[in-house]
Amino acid sequence: MPCSYEDLERAKLIVITGSNLAWCHPVLYQRIARAKQDNPDLMVVVIDPRRTATCDISDMHLAIQPGSDTALFNGLLVYLDEQDEHNTPFVNSHTGGVEAALHAARTDMPDIKSVAQACSIEADKIEAFFRLFARTERVITLFSQGVNQWSFGTDKVNAIINCHLLTGRIGRLGAGPFSITGQPNAMGGREVGGLANQLAAHLEINNAAHRQLVQKFWESPVIAGKEGLKAVDLFKAVEQGKVKALWIMATNPAVSMPDADRVRAALARCDFVVVSDCMRDTDTTAYANVLLPAQTWGEKDGTVTNSERRISRQRAFLPAPGETQPDWWILSQVAQRMGFRKYFDYSHPSCIFREHAALSGYENDGNRDFDISALAGITREEYQSLRPIQWPVTYANLDGTTRMFEDGRFFTEDRKARFIPVEHRLPATAPTVKFPLTLNTGRIRDQWHTMTRTGKSPRLSGHIFEPSVDLHTDDARTAGIEHGALARVTSRWGCLLYT
Repeated sequence: MPCSYEDLERAKLIVITGSNLAWCHPVLYQRIARAKQDNPDLMVVVIDPRRTATCDISDMHLAIQPGSDTALFNGLLVYLDEQDEHNTPFVNSHTGGVEAALHAARTDMPDIKSVAQACSIEADKIEAFFRLFARTERVITLFSQGVNQWSFGTDKVNAIINCHLLTGRIGRLGAGPFSITGQPNAMGGREVGGLANQLAAHLEINNAAHRQLVQKFWESPVIAGKEGLKAVDLFKAVEQGKVKALWIMATNPAVSMPDADRVRAALARCDFVVVSDCMRDTDTTAYANVLLPAQTWGEKDGTVTNSERRISRQRAFLPAPGETQPDWWILSQVAQRMGFRKYFDYSHPSCIFREHAALSGYENDGNRDFDISALAGITREEYQSLRPIQWPVTYANLDGTTRMFEDGRFFTEDRKARFIPVEHRLPATAPTVKFPLTLNTGRIRDQWHTMTRTGKSPRLSGHIFEPSVDLHTDDARTAGIEHGALARVTSRWGCLLYT
């Protein structure tokens, strides 16, 4: 992301969308709350269908219809254009595709009335937000899982970025779109190719030149020619018998995946399931043919990367119990037994980091954003004492990069940012007569994901101690549900019992 955390203190307006920041990113939330105390001019807008704890520091709360973010930001783009709030020199010199994006937005959301109708919110509130965004020079838009993880999540993100590009509020002090990841090392996972459509070092598996580059660097006789199956499609393939072996590491898909009943049925029929986890008993380990004891974060050594691109050393502070091993060691041992000893002879995390850094700079020449090639020659001792640093880290910039795109150059062929035309689309699954309500998920304050570890702490259950569902009082009255009563929530995919 182009921004850094220090930009939060420099901003004049922070727009938070798709995140209950107070519960899901409490450190960032407290930082913004402190910045607001120190700077009474700082305004905070929260965009969320629910009124959450994050609204405690907000000056404006837009309770939009779930899934209508694209409509809101398309409408904002049109408003900015009509109010002549575009940064013409920046747009002309550093971007491309503005007219196509504006045409799509005008066709989609031509006026504030259209936005209000799509978002199910009063027009005067929409206009007040648009006016505030337009008249504030230093704006940061923080977005997270509530924006990203939708059937058309990329459209929502592109709609946000379009508004920042039109106003030139990117790569500047206290301004920019800022994705705050849903997990502590989500950025690090992407850097090493942790998605089915990625290669390591932000290289694309569908790009033939990128595949050739990685194959050449790794001296690999073959390389996959197309992207793999993403999580939902993967379990569909398991269910259909097309995938017969799974290795699941550090996750609990039997609970965390959408349509979990179907996922559990797929796991039950899979021929061979390996699970690496730091916990012996989880919903997923119950389906394992082989269990591999992995170390947890306090027991292993390596690096993590946070939302502002800052690479930090993670040092073990607990002894490794029993036969537990770090994931890199387990993977290397399996690879060696498969005959690839030459390429998996790592003796320490620093060996892997050096290779990772070298690949990031291989035939790069400034063409790719992720580049930490200046760290490719790091010694084991230097790795041990590595201080937090933001990538890119190149020989031309040994101290790292606090803010990206300050020079108006982007990582495209012509070095110009791209406006992306988008249109508001309803969620892939919309309410019907049989299922008239929308169920929104959300994390709770003191637990982590599926609670395989945090659920063992009585103290962490002191805030919310049982599963619950929140309904509008009118909906609860219609369904005959009283506060504290049991409620069976039924959808197309299954049912759950809540209080």
